[in-house]
Amino acid sequence: MRSIDVHAHLVPQSLWRTVAKGDVWYDTRFEPGEDLGVLITGGKKQRVQGPKIKFTPEERLKDMDAQGVDVQVVSIHTPLFHYHVDAAQGRKLAREVNDEIAGMTKHWPQRFAGLATLPVQDVGAAIDELDRAVHVLGLKGAELDTLVNGDNWDEPRFLPLFKAAEQMGAVLFFHPQPQHNFMLTRTERYGLANSLGVIVEDALVVAILIFGGILDRCPDLKAVVAHGGGPACFGMGRMDHGWQVRSEARVNIQKPPSTYQRRLYYDTVVGSEAALRYLLDEVGSDRVVLGSDWPFVPWNPSPVAWVQGLTKLTAEEKEKILWRNLESLLGLA
Repeated sequence: MRSIDVHAHLVPQSLWRTVAKGDVWYDTRFEPGEDLGVLITGGKKQRVQGPKIKFTPEERLKDMDAQGVDVQVVSIHTPLFHYHVDAAQGRKLAREVNDEIAGMTKHWPQRFAGLATLPVQDVGAAIDELDRAVHVLGLKGAELDTLVNGDNWDEPRFLPLFKAAEQMGAVLFFHPQPQHNFMLTRTERYGLANSLGVIVEDALVVAILIFGGILDRCPDLKAVVAHGGGPACFGMGRMDHGWQVRSEARVNIQKPPSTYQRRLYYDTVVGSEAALRYLLDEVGSDRVVLGSDWPFVPWNPSPVAWVQGLTKLTAEEKEKILWRNLESLLGLA
């Protein structure tokens, strides 16, 4: 059975070449230290998590073969969005990264598809780069953070970007940063910023896309939310109740929030079979797609084998998750 992974990250080879010379890659630098050292972006440190983070495309392909993954949809490692740098630097970074991803998809078109990164600190530049990525480079859309320098996606200045993505048929993949989420304002202990903070950010972006009226204004928008959308679907009943009793919840939408949840797609990085079963029951098997969070989640033996081995999913559901849904969404042959 074919497999397509929507959630596979890239730390660009251009970054590794730059830091190997002791230089700064935009606002990211490398410091040697325990294990494989750390990358520092915007003053925040992230440990280099294992050798796969440095893999060349050829090494990546070997690992994909071992994992039983036929196609990876490649997108930038989220701490490297660099929305905080000035617009000119953001545009330069995006072009450099997107050219590298496009090089992978052109050299191995049967194994890689790509999602661009965009300089969303300048919406006009982001639209221009999305157009170049889709129409010149052949990428399938873009990966976006769950917020932009503290602003949510329902700010009016972002609507033209969503309209442009809708018009282009571009897929938008929303993925939060473990280093920049609300949980860090509460505690840095126990790894909660990653295990819990990330999925709450996922749920917040689902809520913003719905309550902000973005899905109403862009009815044909193609959007995927990482980590199964976090607890968004679990909390949909409360959101429906809020819509019914609070006038501010009805400012942008005329239907209950739950009527929109099947408009989005969600990946399988949910942590358990019970969570995936619940997600499927809530949104339907045509809205769930395979994700691995490569190379950061240590699947044993692989994300494909995990889905194939689940006992509470039907064969048809597994087939849709593993490849059919993404083949249709991304237009992959």
